[in-house]
Amino acid sequence: MCGIIGILSKENVAPRLIEGLSRLEYRGYDSAGIAVLNGGPIQRTRAKGKLQNLRDKLKENPLHGTAGIGHTRWATHGGPTEDNAHPHATEKVAVVHNGIIENYAALKAELTAKQVRFETDTDTEVIAHLVDDYLKSGHSPKEAADKTFARLEGAYAIVMIFTGEDNLMIGCRQGTPLAVGYGTGEMFVASDSYALAPLTKKICFLEDGDRVIVSREKATIYTNDNDNVERPIRITAQSGATTGKGNFRHFMLKEIYEQPSVIGDTLNSFINPANGEITIPPAVLSALETTPRITLIACGTAYYACMVAKYWFEQTARIPCEIDIASEFRYREPPMPEGGLALFVSQSGETLDTLQALRYCKQQGQTILSIVNAVESTIERESDLVLHTLAGPEIGVASTKAFTTQLTTLACLALSIALKKGTITAEQSSVIAEELRHIPAQIQTILNEEERSKNALTIAGDIFKSQDMLYLGRNLLYPVAMEGALKLKEVSYIHAEGYAAGELKHGPIALIDDNMPIVVLAPANDPLFEKTASNLQENVARGAKVLLISDKKGHETLKDFAKWTIEIQDTHPFVAPILYAVPIQLIAYHVAVTKGTDVDQPRNLAKSVTVE
Repeated sequence: MCGIIGILSKENVAPRLIEGLSRLEYRGYDSAGIAVLNGGPIQRTRAKGKLQNLRDKLKENPLHGTAGIGHTRWATHGGPTEDNAHPHATEKVAVVHNGIIENYAALKAELTAKQVRFETDTDTEVIAHLVDDYLKSGHSPKEAADKTFARLEGAYAIVMIFTGEDNLMIGCRQGTPLAVGYGTGEMFVASDSYALAPLTKKICFLEDGDRVIVSREKATIYTNDNDNVERPIRITAQSGATTGKGNFRHFMLKEIYEQPSVIGDTLNSFINPANGEITIPPAVLSALETTPRITLIACGTAYYACMVAKYWFEQTARIPCEIDIASEFRYREPPMPEGGLALFVSQSGETLDTLQALRYCKQQGQTILSIVNAVESTIERESDLVLHTLAGPEIGVASTKAFTTQLTTLACLALSIALKKGTITAEQSSVIAEELRHIPAQIQTILNEEERSKNALTIAGDIFKSQDMLYLGRNLLYPVAMEGALKLKEVSYIHAEGYAAGELKHGPIALIDDNMPIVVLAPANDPLFEKTASNLQENVARGAKVLLISDKKGHETLKDFAKWTIEIQDTHPFVAPILYAVPIQLIAYHVAVTKGTDVDQPRNLAKSVTVE
């Protein structure tokens, strides 16, 4: 959510600011802008909408400067207009900001009383005017910045440049990520290492409360008590190569098709191909073996991965679990068991709700285990134990390959601790591990069949005008039904809900009519297949049009009740959630394309949510 890039150089920085912003597009945004310095006043260009609109404006009126900052904005305070786009500026300072200033209204009232004129609806503008006010009072840029930072409440990352100071950037981190990049005769700042990857491999991550003064020669990091601190400079693992769509129309489709490869990579990091044994770091297994309870915490799609994991840990490893949405968790102030383990799942490793819940659990004495896709993230750095999914960069806002690699990692983790605890036998573990190893090939079969038959595309052509849809599943496929509904909502804007199939008759069945498509996930070898089949028939009797996603036996049993079918290969019930995630992704994608929505960057959504 939002993105920051800043560069100090001896060459024109404007083109590289735009390049950096393009690498931040995946975070989600609705406007963009840059500001540069070149020995004179601040020059600024901003545009509503996509980054191409900013490029077009700069093509007509180029900016040249050796110091500059850029920003992609996801609207919070104030609509997605050009006036509200960052950078915000006065004659003396330009500011970019991620996060929310919670006390901006009081600060704005104070400045308004001093005859300061505000031109935007944003909380960020108060930062620029507050700094400007201190500068006019005779303070140096550092003093003005420090006094301003001390007045701000909320979670934020801020970078600013000053008129007449072509060799100075000042930044600060409080709850929202900010990194410093080290070059030769030039320096950089950005929201994440991905934006800096083409510019430098040497990166330092600021910690909460850190402030930084950057020149072309160095970065000086200090705390809000004005004490200088050293933060480790790392060699980033991020690739500097530009991530493209290849031959695919959208990133979402490309990432769906990457799943056989990235799931295979993730499996190979845990399962020995020679003997089929699952290898999890001993410290992780030790923490799981002794914990009285696992508390699983995440947001959005990652939350549904945790829901699946709850079934795995409880049914297979016999470890009690609780699961919570990160944005609600810490406000309940739940009691945590002594010796408990809190497991956090996040694609970006920067989700603020999840990070704040993590910090609450640390205060409660919990061991922190995190599963993340983005290396070098804040959640990784603040965890006791970490496992990585190997999905690679996921650019599409709607998570696909990150979800299935999260499930893959959690499945390996649950199997490994179950074997260690003796709640399953070595033979049972070996059978399921072998089934996991077949998943990449089975997903490839699904994708190949879709290429041949265009079945999901055809189904999408029938349902894309629907106003509402329901997704039903039982047991391990109940969370997958919820994820399917979320995917459809995210990219097609069709209202959809996921339900446990047996719950429908407790109220939602009142919604059923012949305009309501229902997606039913029902593999025949699931222990609750007969119950799901009964639920399906209850809905058909009330006029529902059913899309059945099942295996061969399931289709033979229920095909007469379904208007549409997607048949997939038989698989063990334990690993079915990973396999059944793929057809629901394809349906969501093709419905969105048929409707003509912005598949990769759906309205109002951000890839990484760094505000509460």
